[in-house]
Amino acid sequence: MKKHILTIGILIIGLVSCRSNNPISSSDSAGQEKEILAALEKFKTGIIDADRAVLEDIFADKLVYGHSGGKVQNKAECIDEIVSLQPNDYLTIDMTDQTITISGETAIVRHIYSSEFTSNGIPGSLRIGNVLVWQKQDGKWKLLARQAYKL
Repeated sequence: MKKHILTIGILIIGLVSCRSNNPISSSDSAGQEKEILAALEKFKTGIIDADRAVLEDIFADKLVYGHSGGKVQNKAECIDEIVSLQPNDYLTIDMTDQTITISGETAIVRHIYSSEFTSNGIPGSLRIGNVLVWQKQDGKWKLLARQAYKL
């Protein structure tokens, strides 16, 4: 009997020690998910409008932005390319089949990214997968990493 009580005591201690120091309630999680959705909308708008100020605000200083073709850019390179409208001027962006996973101050967003664009006046379209890593910095969600992949 003493062995069972000892075993139960050890299990309880283990469970308590594994519990997060900062548990997120379901209402906090829902609020954070709304914040992420707003950040995603700002991300889309910044790209479509080629708005440097919006992109500067939403991208983390240490951004790593990976393209489906293998090119990787930092924050400045990525913003310069989007704002220059070269190689693409994005007209629409849709994000479907989206999932959001939040763990503390980090959120991982996966979706299918579809867009219509022009490249040197020639219409084009794009459909790729995306993994976005967001980090809460100074109370705001910032895009820390993006990796696109071919479908």
